[in-house]
Amino acid sequence: MNKLRCMHLFARLADLGSFAAVAEELGVTPSMVSKEIQKLEMTLDARLLHRSTRKIQLTHIGEGYLNRCREILAQVHDADAYVQQMQNSVKGKLRINLPMALGLTDLNAVLSDFMSAYPEVELDIHLGDEALDLLEHGFDLGFRASSTVFDSNYIGKPLTKFTYHVCASPNYLAKHGDVTTPQSLKTHNCFIYSYFKGGNKWPINEGVTVTGNLKVNSTLYMKDVIVAGLGIGFLPSFVAKPAFKKGQLVEVLSNCSKPDLILYALYPNRKHTPPILAKCIEFIADWFSKKP
Repeated sequence: MNKLRCMHLFARLADLGSFAAVAEELGVTPSMVSKEIQKLEMTLDARLLHRSTRKIQLTHIGEGYLNRCREILAQVHDADAYVQQMQNSVKGKLRINLPMALGLTDLNAVLSDFMSAYPEVELDIHLGDEALDLLEHGFDLGFRASSTVFDSNYIGKPLTKFTYHVCASPNYLAKHGDVTTPQSLKTHNCFIYSYFKGGNKWPINEGVTVTGNLKVNSTLYMKDVIVAGLGIGFLPSFVAKPAFKKGQLVEVLSNCSKPDLILYALYPNRKHTPPILAKCIEFIADWFSKKP
């Protein structure tokens, strides 16, 4: 017995009021409809209908079962519609909140590829490192990078991870000497990122408290000042690696332990995730999984 089909027949019977009407709508015989409803009642071990020659009336149990059948059938319909929409055209508008540095580096590349793949999607992107409430500011999707357990009222899907690097320019080290231990950072000019949760305590081995003459809310700005030879910074890989490749920066304390930086896609907890949002997150997760 196909229970979902029986539920559908039962719901249509309640709507149309007769076996003949249901049979005509579905192109089957009234006796087939009647037999399917009887099978359903036998499976449930309960009477759902009072039958007479004139009309059909639901029992008390039948009324309660009908309400639950409608909910289940609606969910099945939503699930089927979701698959069809995901497989067909993806269109609509997404408002997205991005961290500044990631929005200008890796997420710039992935969202450009997403726009190329889905030209009917309109993106409204806000760049900023401040911790905004997504719902309050009308965002459908946000990205956050964190090296600690993520505490949020939103669904957080991990996408990829980055590493941290203690960075200095060759000129700075030539002038001020090598950094050989985390504790030796205390004698150097170390820059502080304003939104770093640890403040001026860098999570290197057991942690080391640093000081310096620059506190800034942009790691890209900090990177440029480090390249200029003015101090040392604690930078994520997506900010530091281009400067590493050019020889503008070198990594110190590479053998010391540092936490990973996990990138999360955040979105509101809803009963049904909109297909355009689900497709965007799926695309980005797949993009990062294929990236070296």
